[in-house]
Amino acid sequence: MSDKKKMWFQSLIQFIKFGIVGLSNTLISYVVYLMGVRFGMHYLLASVLGFVISVLNSFYWNNKYVFQQGDEERNLWLTLVKTFMAYASTGLVLANILLYIWVDVLNISEYLGPVINLVITVPLNFVINKLWAFRGKRKGGA
Repeated sequence: MSDKKKMWFQSLIQFIKFGIVGLSNTLISYVVYLMGVRFGMHYLLASVLGFVISVLNSFYWNNKYVFQQGDEERNLWLTLVKTFMAYASTGLVLANILLYIWVDVLNISEYLGPVINLVITVPLNFVINKLWAFRGKRKGGA
């Protein structure tokens, strides 16, 4: 297998792993969201709470399972901050703007809106996490 095909295959496997972590993340976020809405919390506040809890889950599993360090050194605190920033741009800002559009502008159910967002935010999150949040420095400073 050529190096280019090997890299493509490794990225595909990594994306699948990211998807598995993302599925658990999505379930956690959505359950927290539903519970918040069910108990009278405003849907945007429930979305933020679900976001925070799911990003912590995502950081743990992406660091351990998806974006292993290999020959890279990674500062865990910096990576956690970058993870929150990456997810904040898509999972908090973009997702909530879209959620507002789905619910308040297009009158789509507040229960369905977060599901529609996944088509946009999941691929975008993968790229941001792979290329920025979990990108470490090669050992030896290279």
